[in-house]
Amino acid sequence: MIHSLSGGIIADYENLIYVFVDLDDAGKAWYISPFPFIKVGDRVRVPSGRGSADGKVMRVENVTMQTAPYPVNRTREIEAIL
Repeated sequence: MIHSLSGGIIADYENLIYVFVDLDDAGKAWYISPFPFIKVGDRVRVPSGRGSADGKVMRVENVTMQTAPYPVNRTREIEAIL
């Protein structure tokens, strides 16, 4: 964490892997991937509602917390690559 001269904190530029998943029966959504080797076309299991759902990765983005396509604090993580 970096502090600014005015006393505030400058945000971290941690890199995240965001993936856009087409869920088989529940629409489409963004997720964070803890797996650095994920690629377009992979089948994944993700949290959905109160359970889990399977889907296909449609897009992979390497982003920072400031450039994420969806708020980081509201984005869930992929559970597994199938």
